[in-house]
Amino acid sequence: MSAPRFTLIGGPTALIEVAGFRLLTDPTFDGPGDYPLPHVTLTKTGHPALAAADIGAVDAVLLSHDQHADNLDHGGRDFLPKAGRVLTTEVGARRLGGNAQGLKPWQSAELTANGRRLRITATPARHGPAGIEPLAGDVVGFVIEADGTRPIYVTGDTVWYDGVAEVARRFKAGVVLLFAGSAQTRGAIHLTMDVNDAIETAHHFPDAAIVPVHCEGWAHFRQTCADLAAAFKALGIDGRLRMLPPGVATEVAAPQ
Repeated sequence: MSAPRFTLIGGPTALIEVAGFRLLTDPTFDGPGDYPLPHVTLTKTGHPALAAADIGAVDAVLLSHDQHADNLDHGGRDFLPKAGRVLTTEVGARRLGGNAQGLKPWQSAELTANGRRLRITATPARHGPAGIEPLAGDVVGFVIEADGTRPIYVTGDTVWYDGVAEVARRFKAGVVLLFAGSAQTRGAIHLTMDVNDAIETAHHFPDAAIVPVHCEGWAHFRQTCADLAAAFKALGIDGRLRMLPPGVATEVAAPQ
């Protein structure tokens, strides 16, 4: 089986093509603009590499959470009904309705088509430090498993913590789609992985390719993909980092 292909759309949004299935992570398709929240206004600064109309049919959207515009903006919400299924948090599925299916951590869903099968397992995620849950809300990541290829781990918006370490203990992922950017909206508290978290994740998935997303396009991202690349190079592990060119389908395999 050929290696999975990844197309970076922008921010946390990537198209994953694996085993004949097409999956889209956290859809964001708007242009630049502001998104007021009760405690902060998020500002989008970048354009998507592809428009929603250019994506084509997808079997499922993997939505880490629905409550923040940098993971689901207006164009992303409009896209959801076009997907075969939307897999997200249990509370998110109740809010979204329609084709949304809620998964708790370690719960799985299966996609089938023409005798092919894809298993998607929700994984724990924590959107900031311990105790942030009442403010940030529920979040999940995902592990994608298909016959003939190693699992793909989509971290979703999370920091490094014991839940991510448990994913590493349970799944020998060949590719980690890592939501980085050190997002900060509450002072110095980072809500997504900073470079140290990313390095810790890479250490616990020692033979996986690390594919960073969620590190450009929004003003509250405090670290860039270039910062991540510099840190990995300083530690001599930059050969494991796969930087996706925006809008270009790219095969990514585990390092040999």
